[in-house]
Amino acid sequence: MRSDSATATWLLLLLLLVASSSSSAAAASSEGSKSTNKAHNYEEALRKSLLYFEAQRSGRLPHGQRVPWRDHSGLTDGLEQGVDLVGGYYDAGDHVKFGLPMAFTVTMLSWSLVEYGDDVAAAGEIAHALEAIKWGTDYFVKAHTQPDELWAEVGDGDTDHYCWQRPEDMTTSRQAYKVDRENPGSDVAGETAAALAAASMVFRKSNPHYAHLLLHHAQQLFEFADKYRGQYDSSIAEVKSYYASVSGYKDELLWAALWLHRATGKATYLDYVVENAHDFGGTGWAITEFSWDVKYAGVQILAARLLLRGEHSAAHKETLERYQAKAEHYVCACLGRNAAGDSEEDQANVERSPGGILYIRQWNNMQYVTNAAFLLSTYSDYLAEAGVETVTCAGGETADAGEVAALARAQVDYVLGTNPRGVSYLVGYGAKYPARVHHRAASIVPYKHSKQFIGCTQGFDHWFGRRSSNPNVLVGAIVGGPDRKDRFRDDRENYMQTEACTYNTAPMVGMFAKFNRMAREEREQRAATARSPVTSTAADL
Repeated sequence: MRSDSATATWLLLLLLLVASSSSSAAAASSEGSKSTNKAHNYEEALRKSLLYFEAQRSGRLPHGQRVPWRDHSGLTDGLEQGVDLVGGYYDAGDHVKFGLPMAFTVTMLSWSLVEYGDDVAAAGEIAHALEAIKWGTDYFVKAHTQPDELWAEVGDGDTDHYCWQRPEDMTTSRQAYKVDRENPGSDVAGETAAALAAASMVFRKSNPHYAHLLLHHAQQLFEFADKYRGQYDSSIAEVKSYYASVSGYKDELLWAALWLHRATGKATYLDYVVENAHDFGGTGWAITEFSWDVKYAGVQILAARLLLRGEHSAAHKETLERYQAKAEHYVCACLGRNAAGDSEEDQANVERSPGGILYIRQWNNMQYVTNAAFLLSTYSDYLAEAGVETVTCAGGETADAGEVAALARAQVDYVLGTNPRGVSYLVGYGAKYPARVHHRAASIVPYKHSKQFIGCTQGFDHWFGRRSSNPNVLVGAIVGGPDRKDRFRDDRENYMQTEACTYNTAPMVGMFAKFNRMAREEREQRAATARSPVTSTAADL
């Protein structure tokens, strides 16, 4: 009888395990129907993502440059204006240096290290990550030529887009544009302040003098942005067709103040965020996207962190609670758990493709996906640290904090190939990835192999229209990605889907590092379980 009873008990346990596995599989299926499920090598993805920033470098390349098909470029930037503007990053597949998206890229790279720097170090990539940040911050320090003066763009998008050339062959305008007291740019100055403040935290231990320099520039830029208020695209008309500040500058002012508060601990910056919460829209806007332009969701998540950690005075609590409510609206929008709005214009939730990707808009949708993954992941970490298990959605429904973390990982895995097409949208990772990225330097024979000059229209005639794969693989780039139905056309002319941008990849540095650590812990847990056979008897049960 005892033997039969034990057998029955074990059969019952087995059935329970099977049921549990089936339930988990069903849940996973709902996150990404028709997906190709497989384990990903997050460490490889991290390593390759950092290579991409070396491909985007402008200026005189260092001896340690690891992308062999790039060479020096933009060596006279700023010369006509009498200022050294050599360096920095090209934002995408062209050769204009746009200050606002470049600064946001550096902010997100820095935030990745602030949150997950130990994980980046454990993967052996901390030196490369610091180099990626410093390539941007060195440029910002040079571009901030006076306390109230910041050079915000080099190159002209119109003339640049008429040419298809390698950066080493550039013949397009390198006109430089600035914001100052008479021509303000609170958005670009505020974002640059945020980038430098966040980066100062990253360098605090390894290079304290440099960290102090960055923080000094950050504080000056914030004062400039706040004192002389205005949108930079009103001062620099040339940027309006490319990186217009649609959200205005108030989100950047709140964003910069929060990063300065985190970097310095000074209460005056938090006072600023609280006092301007309503007038600047911080506690008013319920946002469903986070990007180089719209920072409100990031502002709200950072403010919610202070509330969760108790890093505030009693006078700040009520306002920070309102920030948190908006932060959780964003989180719940991604989860699809907010109550529906009253009209079509009132979008309470983010659309999902059949394969499970968050979908905001047609052009470069992947930027919203990677940045959403980062915000969801960090917020789930903040909740876990505070011992909070749920988020409250618009309409009163709650969602488990574990769902937030799971959605972040599902988005990252989609990027890496767990999607209906089985395509990795991280170039160079996996067996199948975009081969015709819309990128001038990647699509033309390397300068080091053929120094013969390639003219403005010659590149279009001989290289742009080729049906073959790019001669250079833009390793680590994350392209614009698929449409709302998971469709993707790998064509150089299809720039909405095949162009990659620095701000697509920047937040994924943190994500790849975190999930690499989690995957390692999961493997270790499975190995430990396998080494520890169940010894319980029916009597113990």
